Amino acid sequence: MKTIISTDKAPQAIGPYSQAVEVNGMIYTSGMIPINPVDGTLVTGPVEEQAEQALKNLKILIEESGSTMDKVIKTTVFIKDMNDFVKINEVYARYFTENCPARSCVEVARLPKDVLIEIEAIAIK
Repeated sequence: MKTIISTDKAPQAIGPYSQAVEVNGMIYTSGMIPINPVDGTLVTGPVEEQAEQALKNLKILIEESGSTMDKVIKTTVFIKDMNDFVKINEVYARYFTENCPARSCVEVARLPKDVLIEIEAIAIK
């Protein structure tokens, strides 16, 4: 059975998609970008600030889905510039401290709202 997950504590979907979906105890999130969910403003600072907000959003969404960050099994990180990889890793490491999930990191030409980072995850409940 498919359950749509929606929360006001994370940025709202900006298109025809769900924030997250649960299927058979697995949670699949949409990509989180650096939008402040309180006022809807975009964090436009350096990549470290954008990564921090995107990861905060991901953490909130995972927790609102009934899971925790230590139950994330896979992330995909989309970044505008692979030269930012080390800076992003420093922020990422604060959210995943041990038994880290599998991860892919992909440099892309453009992201929604021209942000520098977008992160999606798969977690178990």
